[in-house]
Amino acid sequence: MPILSNISELATCVANSSQKDAGLIPNAALVWQGKDIAWVGPADQVPTEYAAEQVVDCKGGLVIPGLIDCHTHLCFGGWRANEFEMRLAGASYQQIALAGGGIRSTVAATRAASQHSLLQSVLAHLDGMLNLGVTTVECKTGYGLDLASELKQLEVYRLAEAKHLVELVPTFLGAHTIPAEFANRRQEYISLLCEELIPQVAAEELAEFCDIFIEDGAFTCSEARQILAVAKQYGLKLKVHADQLSDQGGAALAAELGAVSAEHLEYVRDTGITALAKANVVAVSLPFASLYLNERQTPARKLLDAGVSVAIATDFNPGSAPSYHLPLAMTLACLQQSMTPQETLMGVTHVAARALDRQHSIGSLRAGYHADITLIDSPSLNHWLYHFRANSCLAVIKQGQWHHSASDPKLIFEYPS
Repeated sequence: MPILSNISELATCVANSSQKDAGLIPNAALVWQGKDIAWVGPADQVPTEYAAEQVVDCKGGLVIPGLIDCHTHLCFGGWRANEFEMRLAGASYQQIALAGGGIRSTVAATRAASQHSLLQSVLAHLDGMLNLGVTTVECKTGYGLDLASELKQLEVYRLAEAKHLVELVPTFLGAHTIPAEFANRRQEYISLLCEELIPQVAAEELAEFCDIFIEDGAFTCSEARQILAVAKQYGLKLKVHADQLSDQGGAALAAELGAVSAEHLEYVRDTGITALAKANVVAVSLPFASLYLNERQTPARKLLDAGVSVAIATDFNPGSAPSYHLPLAMTLACLQQSMTPQETLMGVTHVAARALDRQHSIGSLRAGYHADITLIDSPSLNHWLYHFRANSCLAVIKQGQWHHSASDPKLIFEYPS
């Protein structure tokens, strides 16, 4: 039963508290047993029953819950670096797609890739994410868009979770766009989703969520209502890519259907914000997508002030967000979306856990929660997000298992095996 001690600041990120309050405790300590947390509080109040336990010196660092990246497209074939230059020259997301790039380009590469090569790529990405302090990752499909290739992506996620310390939460995104071979047969593809793909994914328990991209060039609200109704019928929880590039009414639809989260929301209207607040739907802000696409930012401050909880994620994918650096996304949320450091940390811990319907087991440091813990080489939350470094993560504990992130020998410390 190890004790983390000499913690300059610990963030509990307690469930059901205001997003403004990350539950910061100065001069703190934490005790865990097996896979779960046993006690958290001020260092001078550690219960006497733990007096003989092994102590781990956190060297005056910051301790936070394991970070949760609640929106990624983790499994894909190839990259799209050529589109980076095209966007810099002024091409829009839609223009690149019409020229043969975008999602369909990655679909072709993913279909051609072997399951083994995709698995090795996913495991490498997870290594990098874990080193940054990320312990849970939501992972979408959507780069297969046929039965075999969508199932291949989901099988990669199943294999990756069995091999890796990071916990994966799979989402079926077969409704990412209409694949090229169905370009003139939209309803046939929608029927394929509703009659074959969704039923098989649900029957084999390959995904927890069903997502859809509502956008000009992807799916309409009417089509989304049809597809998501089927997903709900088969027991999948709902997510919505909403109002990313234009106002399509996706936020209001997410609220109407009881989605767990509405994601992107760069162009959400006031009525959509009100609907999200009333339905208690989590908004997911994706700062990298706005940055790389040179689009407007998600109005996080407006959402928060209206009573909507805002999670932050990377949107990691090969086109519009080719980075899994969640701490950088946090700093961008502070600088570009007017979120405070405490709101931002809550957005990648407790609120992100809510976006995955896991708020009762992860995302908070409190007794009974999983021992998902990240140790940061910084004296405080404010200092960590203000003084951006390539990686400030010293170590990660996932359900009681240690993983060292520090590459600097001076930062290595003794920890239980």
